[in-house]
Amino acid sequence: MTIIAGVDIGNSTTEVCLAEIKKNSEIVYLSSSIYKTTGIKGTLDNIPGIIQAIEAASNNAQISIKDIGLIRLNEAAPVIGDVAMETITETIITESSMIGHNPATPGGLGLGKGVTTHITGLPELESLESVICVVPHTVDYEEAANLINRATEKGIDIQGAIVKKDDAVLIGNRLKKKIPIIDEVAYIDQVPLGMLAAVEVAESGQTIKALSNPYGIATVFALKPEETKKIVPISRALIGNRSAVVIRTPQGDVKERTIPAGSLIIEGLRQKETVDIEEGSEVIMSIVKKITPLNDVHGESGSNVGGMIEKVRNVMSNLTNQPRGQMKIQDILAVDTIVPQKVTGGLAGEFSLENAVGLAAMVKTNRLPMEQIAEKLAKELGIETVIAGVEANMALLGALTTPGTAKPLAILDLGGGSSDAAIITNNNKTSSVHLAGAGDMVTMLINTELGLENLHLAEEIKKYPLGKVESLFHVRLEDGTVKFFDKSLPPQFFARTVIIKGQDDMVPIQAKHSLEKIRAVRREAKHKVFVINAVRALEQISLTGNIRYIQYVVLVGGSALDFEIPEMISNALAGYGIVCGQGNVRGMEGPRNAVATGLVLSI
Repeated sequence: MTIIAGVDIGNSTTEVCLAEIKKNSEIVYLSSSIYKTTGIKGTLDNIPGIIQAIEAASNNAQISIKDIGLIRLNEAAPVIGDVAMETITETIITESSMIGHNPATPGGLGLGKGVTTHITGLPELESLESVICVVPHTVDYEEAANLINRATEKGIDIQGAIVKKDDAVLIGNRLKKKIPIIDEVAYIDQVPLGMLAAVEVAESGQTIKALSNPYGIATVFALKPEETKKIVPISRALIGNRSAVVIRTPQGDVKERTIPAGSLIIEGLRQKETVDIEEGSEVIMSIVKKITPLNDVHGESGSNVGGMIEKVRNVMSNLTNQPRGQMKIQDILAVDTIVPQKVTGGLAGEFSLENAVGLAAMVKTNRLPMEQIAEKLAKELGIETVIAGVEANMALLGALTTPGTAKPLAILDLGGGSSDAAIITNNNKTSSVHLAGAGDMVTMLINTELGLENLHLAEEIKKYPLGKVESLFHVRLEDGTVKFFDKSLPPQFFARTVIIKGQDDMVPIQAKHSLEKIRAVRREAKHKVFVINAVRALEQISLTGNIRYIQYVVLVGGSALDFEIPEMISNALAGYGIVCGQGNVRGMEGPRNAVATGLVLSI
């Protein structure tokens, strides 16, 4: 009689299956556990998390950790995917004679054009020149309104106002002549005086027309064609806004600098291809498909993608204590995305949406790091530790414990850093593949496209559905249904988009995106990574070379628990005539614990 612990070290979690092997080779499952992976997968930093997971499983089985006779680790741990994700884009710092802004609470309506003038200088003006007033924080709304009213009575043509504080509505309500007013201008001191400016405010529920159109700006400021081309980032940054101000500054105030996105050099076993990042993910992935399996990938020196690839090699070299030259990239996943880029010269941190390519890379190291983990674990626990079967094949064995499954069968193991697939035939012939890109990349895409700068919040958005708090007593969920509450919600939740984590557990999202926008970004990110990778993986493991010959697919892994990914993949595979669904490992674990269970079964 021997007690065995199958240990699956994943990118995000470490899972354990504890089982007793009896003398007649009967396997009796004792318990399972899951613990957050410590450190980067496949490094010695994994040891504390492994020990915690084994201790938890031992406690669940009511045995001592010393009763365990053998620990079996997954062989695929040296394949690293999660550190290789970074957004690659061409960064353009715009040379422009324009600066722009969009506050949340503008005042007035319409489009005004005039020369920027400090409000305290209005009494001295004599000319009939059109004016845009600049109101600093030292002038309150009543004083500002009085100064503008007196200047208007004097015959000064005041076309609009730019205000430091959140006073646009307060000022506008006190004016005899209604003008468009922009407020919340954080850098009011940087607004140049004596310069031509335009202020536009649209009606509630509408968006600006002139200043979000490069030709509209060109019309207002009488720009030449070459000048119009350079203000495109400003107009794009203001698309969809209710209000904006654009000021023409002296030529040369803002300079242009370009950091190229660069090219990827993709090496196969027999050929090598070079592809420019700007060509987009579809072209990149078509080349990857053409020359798979990959031998290595390099990035153009001096470019964004070149820096990213070299960083991956350096990080993995330092973590595994192996020469940098031995770090080979065995797979990449490229997806098109949109990245908010800061517009240089903006008055309040404006952003322009730029096209980009998100890139995930998987690094293959040698067996040495896993041998070091096994050696150290055996020394610390006093338990024999071995490196067992290929991860995807172990997941296949675990998935076969799902009630209602039988050979032939294919599995998709959807994790945090990689998407793995394997297939087994009636005569036990197998094929497997490990691909870059999974849950962590989805989180990165959500974080990037929404400009959150908060990976934890992006992870929450990925994992849970959304709702909109329409009153302090009810929330409209993203599927259109309404949930009511007996007690009022905290006031900070009112009119907010929230993450619905549980019956009474909601997290407000502070970003200014609508529920529809956040949901669309979340679903598109999942489709780009998981659905695309699912089809790509099944194509590579198909023993006939045709995905349509695969009949049954079982989804396992942490990301198979997601509330919408299984449905997305199932719908996509239905077009190929494939039956697809979530696994239920050992009839009790759901899609989790497949690899750990397979490690026990493969003894």
